[in-house]
Amino acid sequence: MVIVREARGLSEPTGPTGRPLSWSRTVAREAVHRVSVAEVLLTDVRTLGDGRFEAAAQWPRSHPTFPHGGDGRHHPLMIAETLRELGIYIPTRYYAVPAGAHFLIRDLFFRLDPETEPRAPHGATDITCRIAVTDVRTAQPSGRSVSGMRLDVGLWAGGRIFARAGGTARFLDGTAYAETRSAHSGQTARRRLRAAVRPSPGQLGVPAARDVLVVRDGGVVYLDPADPRHPFFFDHWSDHVPGLVLLEGARQAAALATGGVLIRPLACRMKAIRFTESHPPAVVECVSHGRTCVFRLRQADICTAVGVLQYG
Repeated sequence: MVIVREARGLSEPTGPTGRPLSWSRTVAREAVHRVSVAEVLLTDVRTLGDGRFEAAAQWPRSHPTFPHGGDGRHHPLMIAETLRELGIYIPTRYYAVPAGAHFLIRDLFFRLDPETEPRAPHGATDITCRIAVTDVRTAQPSGRSVSGMRLDVGLWAGGRIFARAGGTARFLDGTAYAETRSAHSGQTARRRLRAAVRPSPGQLGVPAARDVLVVRDGGVVYLDPADPRHPFFFDHWSDHVPGLVLLEGARQAAALATGGVLIRPLACRMKAIRFTESHPPAVVECVSHGRTCVFRLRQADICTAVGVLQYG
């Protein structure tokens, strides 16, 4: 079962046109909405014209949240984080989206090929990305400022493509964002999870207790991060649950629901229907069908995100 479509315009990099890509240092942390330099993956981005870009990223072997596996494989959510950083850097650098705009994920996908994915060497893995930007939307009535776009990305390492990813994002100024958030301001009540049991890191395939994002309370799984100041998931303050927290929470819920059978997804698709608020804790529902797990997040009986995870 294939859940992602092929992206066009993502052929193998054919060599430098102009200056070569660099993996020597990361881009400015502010350019990808990170506070910590240590959490930045992108090292270089350049335009190839006609909505096409090439980028360099470096995946560290020692990432504390997403360490490489015992066989040297990186965590697949490194793909999603690379996509997130590209989805912020390219619009602000090349499409005049203000750095202070609010970036909202509408949907995302990735698909990983286990036969060609890189194994972490002694230090880090140099990643080359080929990006196609499509569906560029402008705000009305002026029609001048960019309000959204889609990115499709091919990821290469060692001269071989090993993953495809993509997603759609919206960009809102402060006024539009405040208006959008006002429609969701009612979900602020805190709920006490009286019998909550937090799974062990081993059950979920994460390195440490602080990386656990879910709890089980009376047979129901809730999104309830163990560390609300987690250095990766909550690198900076947000007034709602970030998209990567939703995705990793769903992955952990799938691992919990299947007794650790489904741990490392090779493909995913997620759609954010509306904001998932920090309170009350969202319910994470997972139903597995063989090597596929369908998930849904619910808050106050309203579905906020849906998706599917596929495993090898």
